[in-house]
Parts: sequence; structure tokens; C-alpha cells
Amino acid sequence: MRDAVAAPQGRIFEIQRFSLHDGPGIRTTVFLQGCPLQCLWCHNPEGSQSGDLLSYQAGKCIACGACVLACPRHSHLLLDGLHHLDRRTCAACGRCAAVCPSGALERVGRLMSVDQVLATCDTDRPFYASSGGGITLSGGEPLGQIEFTAQLLEAAHRTGLHTAVETSGAVPWGWLDRVRPWVDLFLYDIKETDDERHRTWTGQSNRGILGNLRSLAGAGAAVRLRLPLIPGLNDRPDHFDAVAALAAALPGLTGAEIMPYHRLGLDKRVRLGLEPGVLAATAPPTAPMVRAWVEALAVRGLAVMGHPTSAPTSWRKRVTDVRLD
Repeated sequence: MRDAVAAPQGRIFEIQRFSLHDGPGIRTTVFLQGCPLQCLWCHNPEGSQSGDLLSYQAGKCIACGACVLACPRHSHLLLDGLHHLDRRTCAACGRCAAVCPSGALERVGRLMSVDQVLATCDTDRPFYASSGGGITLSGGEPLGQIEFTAQLLEAAHRTGLHTAVETSGAVPWGWLDRVRPWVDLFLYDIKETDDERHRTWTGQSNRGILGNLRSLAGAGAAVRLRLPLIPGLNDRPDHFDAVAALAAALPGLTGAEIMPYHRLGLDKRVRLGLEPGVLAATAPPTAPMVRAWVEALAVRGLAVMGHPTSAPTSWRKRVTDVRLD
């Protein structure tokens, strides 16, 4: 056991068991809070901030008034039998969530130790063994909590767990290099290849991100590209050209997958009291649209497994399934 005083804790907003889309086999995905990017299409807005958050689902509220009595800041009110939450005064302390009988209020995020996370994963080791699965760290940006993440990955790797990290790459190269010995697979997001557009849609340049990707692949790490595609934003021929050229130049690349835009993040934003964002009116892609994206990538030599096309493909074919969720 690690020293309970010295060992860092990680701020985690969800642990998802039996995950099938975050690496090979059956996995446990650990979602860490905090992210240096502010992507317009983010589907995990609860991971974008590093502090405590309060989720409120109005449809579950029974207007019992328990939160009104529990809140030290008087952020909850009952007016004419209806509940009102003043987020300007709310500190997300969680006292209201602790007494809410209907689950309408929930404190998002908690501190966990490495041993606590591994204890959760250990219960599913038989499933990992039979499916080739393991643990995946996601977020937010898991490398943003570098001390905790490094210790968790090292401990998991030493116990024989297959480890994967989903990263935006928007971190110092030294952080990627530090965890590299303990990571079996990097799931590396490429959100936009045009630097100006990347700045507009995520708040940061992509130059360091692409440089880190090349360094990671050059160091011998196993890397899989993840391509979030949003209709009307980055489903462009020039983006597909650049992605295919990037993939072809990366040694050790184990594949690529596309992640079509979905609207699950919009409901989460409402629960967290956040503005809906500029993509609130953007519809998810249709199945024919996704097939067209797969075909467009295949024409450029970048194959997507599970979606055979008529286009010739010369690039390595060890790639993953397209996600349609």
C-alpha cells in the first residue's frame, strides 16, 4: 500500500465499468477532471473544470425542501412549490445532494487514491483477461493530473493490467514521456489539423499537440488516432487530406477511429447550469454521412475497420470500429 499521506489523490468524476469503446476488450474507464482545451463539441463538460460541480435535474425534483434546509449559502429556494437554484451563490459543497431523496441534486467529482481506483478495477479482472481489456484513463485531460496519473498507470501496469490513456496531447512533452513506459496504448485525439480553426474551436494551437504526437510515435509508443468529426466544422476534404498524411507518417500507429458528434453533452450542460454553447443546433450525423466520411478517409489510404468500402486502401488496416453513439 502507498503512503496515505504522501500519495497524491486524483479528482475523478466517473468510473465507467464494462466500457467497450475506450480501447481493446472490456475496460474500466476512469474519467479525470480538468482540461486545458475548451472544445465547442465537448461531450464531457463535467470534465472541463477541475473544481467541484453541482448537477441538478429538474425533472427529478419533488420540491421537498430538504436542500433548502441543508444549504449554508441559501442557494436553494422554494417559491410557489417550485425549486430554484441560485448558482451564483452555490459553492457546490454537496450538502444539498447528500440529503436529496430523489437524486435530483448530485455533487460531481470526488477525490480518490490510486488504491481506491485499482480496487474498483480489480473486481473486473476476469473480464479483462477473457477479452484483452484493462483500464483506460480519460477525461477531461487525464495527464493534467500528472502526479496522480503517473502513479496510477505505473501501479496498474505493474499488476498486469493493460493500460490506455485518452489524451488531447495538449500537455508538455515531458508529461507524455513520463507515463510512456506504463502505457500500453495512447488514444490520441486529433480534433482539427488547421491551426487557426483549432484555436477557434478549442482555445489553443495544435502545433504542440501535433509535435507531441510525432514525438510519442517516434519514441516507439503504441498510438491510435481518434478523430472527432462534427458536421459543418471539420468534415472537410482538406482535414481528411491532412489526417491521412499525418497517419501515414507515424511509425507504430496501431489504427484510427472516428467519433461522430453526438448531443449528450448538451443535456449535461443544462444539469451543470452551463450555457448550451454554439453547437446546440447542430444535429448528429446520419448513418449515410458517417459512411461517406469512412469512404473519404479510405480513398486517402486511411482505412476504418468494421466499415468496408469500395475505395482502395494502402494504409495499415489494424484500426478500430467507428463509434456511432
